Amino acid sequence: VQDQSIQKGNQSTATFMFLCKFYPEEVAEELVQEVTQHLFFLQVKQAILLMDIYCPPEASVLLASYAVQAKFGDFDEDTYKPGMLASEDLLPQRVIDQYQMTLEMWEERIRVWYADHRGMSRDEAEMEYLKIAQDLDMYGVNYFPILNKKETELWLGVTALGLNIYEKENKLQPKTTFTWSEIRHISFDDKKFIIKPVDKNAPNFVFFSQKVRMNKLILDLCIGNHDLFMRRRKPDSMELQQMKAAAKEEKQRRQVQRNRLAREKQLREEAERERANMEQRLLQYQEEIRLANEALRRSEESADLLAEKSRVAEEEAMLLSQKATEAEQEITRMRLNAMRSEEEKVSLERKTREAELLTARLVEESERRAAEASKLKEELLRARAAEKQAKEKLLEFIRRITAYDLLNNADADQLSLEIEKEREEYLQKSKHLQHQLRELRTEIAVLKVDDKQNDHLDKLHEQQVELGENKYSTLRKSKSGSTKSRVAFFED
Repeated sequence: VQDQSIQKGNQSTATFMFLCKFYPEEVAEELVQEVTQHLFFLQVKQAILLMDIYCPPEASVLLASYAVQAKFGDFDEDTYKPGMLASEDLLPQRVIDQYQMTLEMWEERIRVWYADHRGMSRDEAEMEYLKIAQDLDMYGVNYFPILNKKETELWLGVTALGLNIYEKENKLQPKTTFTWSEIRHISFDDKKFIIKPVDKNAPNFVFFSQKVRMNKLILDLCIGNHDLFMRRRKPDSMELQQMKAAAKEEKQRRQVQRNRLAREKQLREEAERERANMEQRLLQYQEEIRLANEALRRSEESADLLAEKSRVAEEEAMLLSQKATEAEQEITRMRLNAMRSEEEKVSLERKTREAELLTARLVEESERRAAEASKLKEELLRARAAEKQAKEKLLEFIRRITAYDLLNNADADQLSLEIEKEREEYLQKSKHLQHQLRELRTEIAVLKVDDKQNDHLDKLHEQQVELGENKYSTLRKSKSGSTKSRVAFFED
């Protein structure tokens, strides 16, 4: 620590960063232990947020969604509150400054992808983050300012695959690349750095650095990356095989445990939903029973009322019939008395006519009352039939509730038997990922700030996208060219 260039002043403490020195070629194959993967994920995420690694805006949103999944777990719509992600450090400041978008607008776009990652564990989300990040042009590149023989300013990029040479204004796309398999020896003398190719007939690759101290670091990185490059192309050692086997076994064990816990959680949620449905249906049945009882009570009251009306009608009919009989008797007496005198006869005839009219009305009223009594009897019979039907419906509700309880008890037993079954693989990488990225890029393009449109790295990236080029296509082009022509290009 004392050999480092640390300024000594009034500060009593110094901050050090624990970082990976040599980047893996393929993160999925080389990051064996979960803790190694997590630490490397934190390093790469910090480099992207600090803009040490250029990341396009749409890819930044996708990476942020995986970072949120790794930190918070599955998206839960019930507990999620708008603004929860806006306070997190998720996007490079360069991306935020380039667009007329609030943090809440960025959060909404991150949330959409975050919700799609349901079921991912922390290590799976971190691995998906790293798989995308390793395809970024500046990922895994250590840049050093250098000069060629004509003192042209260039960048030297030391990577896991070889050495890249960049123009001063373009750190994204190297003009030429030397893979480690093409390099035989590396050395430096003062500020002069010499790389000898495997082809002995090819000229040496020479460049100049500004500091001797930097040459020592470059040499150290070159030797380390070259050794790892050659080691990766040999069979794994027994120790590494054992580590990978143990890590794979541990990962499978955790996966089985996660699957079991997820299945138990799913069954609990289904049981809760089923319970809520049962309670809802029970309330519905109780309401139907209440309505049935109310209808039954009303039917009984109506039947009692009709019975009372029928009794009154019968009594009135009997009374009218009695009055009609009395009237007929009076007519008979009047007819006997009519014979006594003519005057009495006339009077009797008049009274007789009146009595006959009254008798006719009484008979008519008696018949009407009798008809009404008959009608009331029929209504009484119908009311009693309705009462019987309501009672039968009530019994049917009780039988349905009993059968439903028995059925749900059987379903609960069946669910308990399925708890230990493993569920199938629940996540596959979206086939429409590139389509989604293009859609997001088009969506936010209209919100780009005018004075930021000429951002240098964004412009270079857009040119690469239009040409259909990436870091791997550049490497393939370099492999197809001869070492002599590439060295000549570098020196020119």
